[in-house]
Amino acid sequence: MAKKSKKESKKTKKVTRKKAKKAPARTPRKKDRPQAKKIAKRAVKKKPSGKRPGKKVSTNRATAARAAAVKASARRPRPSIMAAALEPFLAQREISGAVTLVADEKRILHLEAHGLRDVAKKIAMASDSLFAIASMTKPLTAAAVLMLQDEGKLSVEDPVGKYLPELARLTTPAGSVHAVTIRQILTHTSGMGEATPEEWRACRTLADLVPAHAAKPLRFVPGSQWGYCQSGLNTAARLVEVVSGKSFPRFLRERLFGPLGMVDSGHVLTEAQALRLAKLYARTEGGALTEAVNVHGSPRGPTDPDALPAGNAGLYSTAEDYSRFARMLLGGGVFEGLPLLAPASVALMGSNLTGDLAVGFTPGNVFGLGCGVVRHPQGPTADLTPGTFGHGGAWGTQAWIDPVKKRVHILMVQRANFPNADASAVRAAFHRAARAI
Repeated sequence: MAKKSKKESKKTKKVTRKKAKKAPARTPRKKDRPQAKKIAKRAVKKKPSGKRPGKKVSTNRATAARAAAVKASARRPRPSIMAAALEPFLAQREISGAVTLVADEKRILHLEAHGLRDVAKKIAMASDSLFAIASMTKPLTAAAVLMLQDEGKLSVEDPVGKYLPELARLTTPAGSVHAVTIRQILTHTSGMGEATPEEWRACRTLADLVPAHAAKPLRFVPGSQWGYCQSGLNTAARLVEVVSGKSFPRFLRERLFGPLGMVDSGHVLTEAQALRLAKLYARTEGGALTEAVNVHGSPRGPTDPDALPAGNAGLYSTAEDYSRFARMLLGGGVFEGLPLLAPASVALMGSNLTGDLAVGFTPGNVFGLGCGVVRHPQGPTADLTPGTFGHGGAWGTQAWIDPVKKRVHILMVQRANFPNADASAVRAAFHRAARAI
């Protein structure tokens, strides 16, 4: 055999080295792929197990069905703690819907809508739905008065008659004359009489209400008792007008709503805002929800420009809007770095200024300026801490500031005939769920 030339020998070595390297697997071309799949299937095909083919297909189908069910369950969101807490009340038609909010000083921790805003039209509640907040107006009125005190324009120890001479000398049925103070009208210890429904309907301004209040005898000696008093808070709102030189709605817009960014709060709604207003319902004995009338609003509706700008009730707001005011109070009068109230003024809202007097609307409470204060948590306030302060509304709305746990709890509902809106089971369940957030 002839010897290989040097050149051929080198070539052979080169080919041998190439063969020694592992050749990469070739990706089948598109036209080859069906054939490649068949080969792969044959490669992994197991030997017959001896079982009937029908049995194997049935097992595979059952496994696939179970896997699909698990996957579908994983995709379905679980109800939140709050949704689970409120679901029984929606199912039993205690309420048509709700918006719930929990916040700390810096941010909103929970905001959720539940149920329906309009039952007849089946319109779902939304987180930006508006509500008639009724007596949740009162803390805002107190804050407006305290702003003027911070500026040195009045003192809550002043007699009301210093600014409204018509109310300088109010008498009891026994004939004793008394000078009611601003502190007393903000803590419901003034004993002032109320305007009649007819007088109320005839009024268009807060100034119109003053003569009606002045004509009524005191119900008790000021400071001796606690008696929930609408006239006192409306008198406080009129004081804001007299001392500031601005209408009450304008003062709220410029000094509170504007700085806090409360764009959906006021005594009068725009047509666009009115479309987001949750319907007010009463529950019948048969368990149905029927539309009710907001007696604290204008009879001409929420967009009436001539609505009485009451200080006791009458405002509309959203949960998010009101939380800005509540977070400011939680922050000692400061909201996102902006000081609006002195810390001492906020303290007056959340302090016991009624001592051991029996007050409403739930056991264990006392009153500060414009706010109820939880002294001994129990019943619907059991999940709050002592010192929590805030206010509820006639239609079931609630807003409470817990300075110990640094939390704000806001519940927005529209139910007209709760036996006691502040002691409802809905409120208790809300606070219990909010505590876990």
